[in-house]
Amino acid sequence: MSEQSSSSWSDRLLGGFRKTSDRLSENIAPVSQTRGNTRLDDATLDEIEDALIMSDLGPEAAGRVREALREQRFGAEITERQLREAVAEEIAAILRPVAKPLEVTAFPRPQVILVIGVNGSGKTTTIAKLAHLFMEDDYEVMLAAGDTFRAAAIGQLQTWADRVGVPLVRGPEGGDPASIVFDAVKRGTDEGTDALIVDTAGRLQNKRELMDELAKIRKVLGRLNPEAPHDVVLVLDATNGQNALSQIDVFKEVAGVTGLIMTKLDGTARGGILVAAAQKYGLPIHAIGVGEQLDDLRPFDPDLVARVIAGVA
Repeated sequence: MSEQSSSSWSDRLLGGFRKTSDRLSENIAPVSQTRGNTRLDDATLDEIEDALIMSDLGPEAAGRVREALREQRFGAEITERQLREAVAEEIAAILRPVAKPLEVTAFPRPQVILVIGVNGSGKTTTIAKLAHLFMEDDYEVMLAAGDTFRAAAIGQLQTWADRVGVPLVRGPEGGDPASIVFDAVKRGTDEGTDALIVDTAGRLQNKRELMDELAKIRKVLGRLNPEAPHDVVLVLDATNGQNALSQIDVFKEVAGVTGLIMTKLDGTARGGILVAAAQKYGLPIHAIGVGEQLDDLRPFDPDLVARVIAGVA
């Protein structure tokens, strides 16, 4: 990205994590004196840990930050700014190992990316933004409408495909998703497509039905390319907070999730859940989205996100 666009992204990210940052500020402020320093004793560390939990970072991540502060600074006096800087560094240490951009490396092409997530998570718009992101790197992209159980999903994906300028392989409402994916892979192979992004159904009411459907898609893909799908990306709605973690549990069981994309970090979201997910699951976080525009999805920058969350960006 250019320096100007990078600055714009930082500003949007700051806005997207505003609620989390403000909430952490409100929770940490009583720990630190307005003037002077705070001594990091056990009682203060307990308060910091509680503040992090209340900011949606989760007990595991909060406990890790607490212990790191204890090991490095126990008994020391620290200003509120220094405390924020220290918290930002420990959050970044949690996030850095999982920050992995989604790269197109498969050979033979296309790289098949199954995108999963509950209905309403922003899955369809994220697919379009992901296609746009790949196209910025000069990759040829194709979409497949594998969620055939909702006509609205097919229509919405067609609208986004037209807007982005990529082909969409689709079938009738209620059609066989595996058949559509098969046709898309064949077409993508014939046309030299680099990345095939597949929308899938988001029904969790019947896990067995969804599991069977995804298993059939995998079986069909295996006939054409034993390595496919190369990625199974779960789209999470940040506004769900702790409920997002239960979605990871279910989709890991049902679909074999290989990575995450967090969406709807739009200023009303509870972005601390990103840290909780990183600590608990260690799954790659490929990208985060902060709005509805095509360029509002970018690769995950752990250091920038950590500083924004801690209020020192």
